[in-house]
Parts: sequence; structure tokens; C-alpha cells
Amino acid sequence: MRSIGAIGPSNQILLEILLEHVFTIRRITRQDQQLLMSTQLSKEGLNEEERLQISRVFDALQKGLLKVVD
Repeated sequence: MRSIGAIGPSNQILLEILLEHVFTIRRITRQDQQLLMSTQLSKEGLNEEERLQISRVFDALQKGLLKVVD
């Protein structure tokens, strides 16, 4: 998947699709994990809901609710 970088309208849709996909299949690739981490750290253009959703992914990873796949 492409880097989300600064979040614009099309990138917000990509982020939403990625988050929905991760929670639906209960799996995340290392690439997607890195993408979310860099997106969260940049905090450019993220709204509160997007920050919370990304945090949910990392919480689920820590709790073992999501599986990391390559």
C-alpha cells in the first residue's frame, strides 16, 4: 500500500479502508503496521476519530487480538 503521508481526502479514504480491512480480517501486514505507525507519529491532518482508530489497532496488537502477517 502507498504511504498515506499528509492526510488529504483520498488518503483519508485509504486510511478508513485499511482500518476497516484490518479489523474485519483480524490481520495486519508489517507494511501496514509501519504505515499506521508513521501516520500516527506525523499527526498531520488526522482527526481525533482517526487517531483513536489507529490507537485501537495498536491496542489490539498488544492484546494479541490481531495477527501480524507478512
